[in-house]
Amino acid sequence: MIKKITDKDKKDWLDFLKSNEKIQNKDISNIKEKKIFKEKFIDLHGYSLEQANKIIYNFILSSYKNGIEKITVITGKGSRSKNINNPYQSSSLSILKYSVPEYINSNSELLKVIKSMNEDDIKSISKGSFVINLKKFKE
Repeated sequence: MIKKITDKDKKDWLDFLKSNEKIQNKDISNIKEKKIFKEKFIDLHGYSLEQANKIIYNFILSSYKNGIEKITVITGKGSRSKNINNPYQSSSLSILKYSVPEYINSNSELLKVIKSMNEDDIKSISKGSFVINLKKFKE
């Protein structure tokens, strides 16, 4: 079905084009300023303690410089770690769940860019990850 444009519609359109009246842009007027929350995840499963510490060090500093606000670090629970049965290794420090946060807390350079770290997640036996909140980047 084809509708014919009436003479009145044509006249109204021409009048609008000649006037200074503008149509409200609904796309722009309905946009509210939203804070863009930047978050990253890193999974350290399968890394040795030394590798995990190097990776987390670089990851935290680069995230900070890129304006990331929150990092979720996945370490695993350590429930399948073979270190638990070895009497010559510390079960609490050989498992990434405990050793990575310990490394972060002992590194003064990392602590300068960290706002907070969720200690409850680290202590929880049912969690295999923890959250780090970073400060805002200052050049």
